[in-house]
Amino acid sequence: MKGGNPERRQQGRGATLSPDNRYSAVTRAEVDDGWGSLDAPLEPMVTTLTVDASRSVISYNTSPDVGFDRSINPYRGCEHGCVYCFARPTHAYLDLSPGLDFESRLFYKPDAPELLRKELAAARYECAAIAVGINTDAYQPVERRLALTRGILEVLLEARHPFSIVTKSALIERDLDLLAEAARLNLAGVAVSVTTLRRDLARRMEPRAAAPQRRLEVIRALSAAGVPVTVLVAPLIPVLTDTELEDILGLAREAGARAAGYVLLRLPHELKDMFRDWLAAQEPLKAAHVMSRLQDTRGGKDYQSEFGTRMRGTGEYAVMIAQRFRLHTKKLGYGEMPELDCAQFRKPAAGPQMALF
Repeated sequence: MKGGNPERRQQGRGATLSPDNRYSAVTRAEVDDGWGSLDAPLEPMVTTLTVDASRSVISYNTSPDVGFDRSINPYRGCEHGCVYCFARPTHAYLDLSPGLDFESRLFYKPDAPELLRKELAAARYECAAIAVGINTDAYQPVERRLALTRGILEVLLEARHPFSIVTKSALIERDLDLLAEAARLNLAGVAVSVTTLRRDLARRMEPRAAAPQRRLEVIRALSAAGVPVTVLVAPLIPVLTDTELEDILGLAREAGARAAGYVLLRLPHELKDMFRDWLAAQEPLKAAHVMSRLQDTRGGKDYQSEFGTRMRGTGEYAVMIAQRFRLHTKKLGYGEMPELDCAQFRKPAAGPQMALF
């Protein structure tokens, strides 16, 4: 579904284009049949939940530029609806579209805490910091009801296992009790993503995520509770949000962020066409300039996936962004996040029955 007609876009959703996934044997398109069927507003889209029957909860990677080798994602798909999300193409593995399917057809692991307990208790498991909510946010709106992420944090804290979290949701404040205790033991760190300070842009670009100012309040609340916080300017979008870099860093530092990072906009697979369609619908006067600047950082392409450069890009424009970031973080006194402690790890009981021994 293309986004040219505002009445044919799903209100409260991010995607303006829902292409078939790259593995699909068919391609679908809306066609005007002369009866005005494309003129009627769309019915509101309802989010569905499906059980993810995976037998493990910890995912491992060997990527040299992500800073961790294991992660936990209690949900697949993300209702926040951020149009730029690099994880959208992963819905192709479920034979679903990276467009509206990604933000409305969610999968969850109801036994995630129990699976985690078993994996940590395994004789061959060796402790290293776990990143929570990397592919999609662990604090989905539905997490308020399911509490899977909270259950995971409870197991990690019980096992004295270090972890980090990346989120743009205010729901993380619910778990301040667990996070503060883990931070006291040097077991936890949180990164809060702030893309823009413009509420109007955020509402269109990341429609179901917390408002920008609310995320700054989250940084303040976490910091006040003793939880070390990184502000993550991600993604940084040329022309559209790059001018806000210094303001975001300044306000986040005032709120208590200790460290900072940024990631240049990434457009893998189907996301290239999706983001172009969104720009044409939402920022038509800037669309060509945004993509031209982005290509300046990607060797003339929309995206390059090479390790080491995919996060920051290359070329003069990318170097300028890096210099601005380095100078301003130094001026504001940003430092490094504390190294999390693996020495305290203790294997949890494999299940409730083990508590008898």
